[in-house]
Amino acid sequence: MPVIPSWAWVTGLTVGAVAAVAVLAVQADQGPRPAAATARPSASPSPSVSARPSPTASAPVRVPDGSGTGRRIVYSLGQKRVWLIDASDAPRRTFPVWPGTVSPDPGTYTVGTRNEATTGSDGVQIEHIVYFTAKSGVSIAFSNAVDGASPPPPAAGAQTGGIRMRKADGAALWTFGTAGTTVTVVK
Repeated sequence: MPVIPSWAWVTGLTVGAVAAVAVLAVQADQGPRPAAATARPSASPSPSVSARPSPTASAPVRVPDGSGTGRRIVYSLGQKRVWLIDASDAPRRTFPVWPGTVSPDPGTYTVGTRNEATTGSDGVQIEHIVYFTAKSGVSIAFSNAVDGASPPPPAAGAQTGGIRMRKADGAALWTFGTAGTTVTVVK
C-alpha cells in the first residue's frame, strides 16, 4: 500500500476549502434571496402562517395584483409592506415598513435621488435614503434609522414622507433601488 505524504492531505483540504469559498462567493454575488415563506408551528391553528410577521398581522408573501411586471420595488399602502422584484418577476425580498404621515398616491414612479445618510424631518439620523416622488411639497423616500430603530416616533402635526424599515431591509433596498428603478405603489 503506498504511503501518502502529509503535505498531500493538506493540499487536498486547501483545494476543497477554496472551492467551497468560491461557491459561496458566487451565491453571494447573485444578490439577496427571497424571504422565507415557511410555516412555523403555532399554538393555535391559523389560516395564514408566515415566517416573519409584521407588527400587526401575519406577513403576506404574495406580490399584490396590479403591481406591474419586471424588475421593480412594490410598495403596498394598505399592507405597509415592500417587495423587491427581480427581472423575472420573482420576489427577492419582502418586509414590513412604517410610513410617514404623507403617503404617495398609487401609481408608478422612478427612483431619482439617493442619499447615503442625513437627518430625517423627525430629527432621527437615517441612512439608505431612496427618493421616488413628492406630494404636497414633501419628499417621499424609503430609509432606515441609523440606530436600527423600527418605526419613527409620532410626528406631532408634522408632515413626514419617510417610509422607514429595519436596518437590514434598508441596506437591501439601497442595493436594489438604484437610480431609474421602477417603484410601483399599490393600495
